[in-house]
Amino acid sequence: MSSGDKVTPLRPKRPCPECGKPSAREHYPFCSARCKDIDLNRWLKGAYVIPGRDGEEEEDDAPKPSPSPKDED
Repeated sequence: MSSGDKVTPLRPKRPCPECGKPSAREHYPFCSARCKDIDLNRWLKGAYVIPGRDGEEEEDDAPKPSPSPKDED
């Protein structure tokens, strides 16, 4: 391999998800420790939430209790 050959980076540079600057290898996919910490703080505070089902749907999906033997008499 000669000194003129280009080395392919392991990860492509992408814009930082926080500020849009090019990502840095040591903080990938972020550009700095600051942007990385901002994202971590959002995770810890619960800002990133996957919406769940409504309460009514959960009640419909719950198994119904079987009738007890006393109910048959």
